[in-house]
Amino acid sequence: MATTSEDIVSTQENSSSLPWYLIDIPKYLKGFGLLTVIYVSLRLYQGAFAVEHGLDSTEPAFEQYWMRLFYIEMVIIAAVASGFWGYLWLSRDRQLDQLEPKEEIRRYFTLTMWISIYTFAVYWAGSYFAEQDNSWHQVAIRDTPFTANHIIEFYFNFPLYVILGGCAWLYARTRLPLYAKGISLPLTLAVFGPFMILVSVGFNEWGHTFWFREEFFAAPIHWGFVIGVWFALGVGGILLQGVTRLIELLDQIEDVE
Repeated sequence: MATTSEDIVSTQENSSSLPWYLIDIPKYLKGFGLLTVIYVSLRLYQGAFAVEHGLDSTEPAFEQYWMRLFYIEMVIIAAVASGFWGYLWLSRDRQLDQLEPKEEIRRYFTLTMWISIYTFAVYWAGSYFAEQDNSWHQVAIRDTPFTANHIIEFYFNFPLYVILGGCAWLYARTRLPLYAKGISLPLTLAVFGPFMILVSVGFNEWGHTFWFREEFFAAPIHWGFVIGVWFALGVGGILLQGVTRLIELLDQIEDVE
């Protein structure tokens, strides 16, 4: 006898004390906690070594404390991107037309968790690390694009939230019928806009190298960052799409019961 998505939900609910629609919340909380540990650890690392060993890229200590960190970050980013995106695609649901209402509702809650993790990563990248970059360049000579802050901000934090945003997009696309039918404009904008902030980094560095050395927030070269953040407002559209579909699913469950 074939196993339906309703059977899967019942089995998961029986093996957990959590409500059926919150079965994935332990994974979510672990992810939230892991990101917090990563960001706090990186900030503490900056506090310990940025000033002492991060001001002159020609010193051997810079290679030891910062370029080595850069190489480690590149390996981690490549592994996380290929692992997460590959898993979400290869494990995609190929029978979405047979999805039961309860299982679809559970997946909407899981999508909300993915979006929350994604926005949490964007927040860290755009607040504690991005905002300090201005003051960093006001007091330190930019003798390399691989500064003590850029190595963490531009080459780890930004790619990490891009990966998590891609995970949210892929999860919706491969596990929810509403998003599998076509490209969701709000979801795509919410993921693609902040991704363009990473693209703006290259233009920003080029401009600071050839145009000016100061870090004025209102400089035109920084406008791309602002526009990228505005696209995150697409999260509101995701909420609207999800709530509309959830109302339909709850009506279906009520009709059956």
